Amino acid sequence: MSKSKIHIIGGPTASGKSAHALELASEEDGVIINADSMQVYDGLHLLTAQPPQEDFEKAPHLLYSALHPNEPCSAGNWREMVEPIIHETLRDGKIPIIVGGSGLYIKALMDGLSPIPDIPQEVRDRVVALHEELGNPRFYDALHERDPIMAERFHPFHTARLIRAYEVIEATGKSLAEWQELPLITPPDDWIFHVNLILPERETLYNRCNERFLWMMDNGAIEEVEAFDIALKSGEIVDNVPLIKALGAPALREYINGDTSKDEAITKAQGQTRQYAKRQITWFKHQIKKQKNVASIKILN
Repeated sequence: MSKSKIHIIGGPTASGKSAHALELASEEDGVIINADSMQVYDGLHLLTAQPPQEDFEKAPHLLYSALHPNEPCSAGNWREMVEPIIHETLRDGKIPIIVGGSGLYIKALMDGLSPIPDIPQEVRDRVVALHEELGNPRFYDALHERDPIMAERFHPFHTARLIRAYEVIEATGKSLAEWQELPLITPPDDWIFHVNLILPERETLYNRCNERFLWMMDNGAIEEVEAFDIALKSGEIVDNVPLIKALGAPALREYINGDTSKDEAITKAQGQTRQYAKRQITWFKHQIKKQKNVASIKILN
């Protein structure tokens, strides 16, 4: 069986992934495919650091601004979108270049996922509301009554994990433990991944995070977030969509709504960006490992 090469470019925000992807696309006749959970959405193009228009003109870029902010996009949803694109790219004789900082998306593609059905948004909303009503200890007891196996795996204050376990049994009637025991849905055997992880020195990365946010501020970030805020208040974009948590968005919305000063918003956004970048570095260092469908893992600065 002939092998199909797929490049993966991962790393923290502001590390230079997009520039590296563009260079690689030029060298290998590649198609750049987004693996960033915020850049997949339309609405905050600048603030989510999507590639500029001139990059789109130099090489094909797919799955950027592909979804309305109201549409859910889990790692499973993204994988369902990206796999047909990879197949088509390979059929066209081009090289797929998957680039992004959402490690769970990349891991879902390379390792596979348990065959858990998508959880309907109304179920998720209902479970979150129940958690808010009960609080952690009583919500934990409610989960323990319905799914003792999963409840006993978690601390009563592991909020996200408790909610996930509850919504799965609520939507499917089966414990998350049962789903996790099923074989993973893995990528095709002929797909071979070549991984480049861009992990700059921490001080260098933090400086890039700070400087990039200032550049965003000088190039329309406030106006972009103002338009987003108006769409939220009008109901065009529903509350609690993932994009509302894009790096810098909460702080700038506070400034726009008069709850903080511009300087304080900038400082807060820069700090959150640096903290997120630090978590991303830790994740990529520990979660991306050599395996049978990975030809190479290179660490770049």
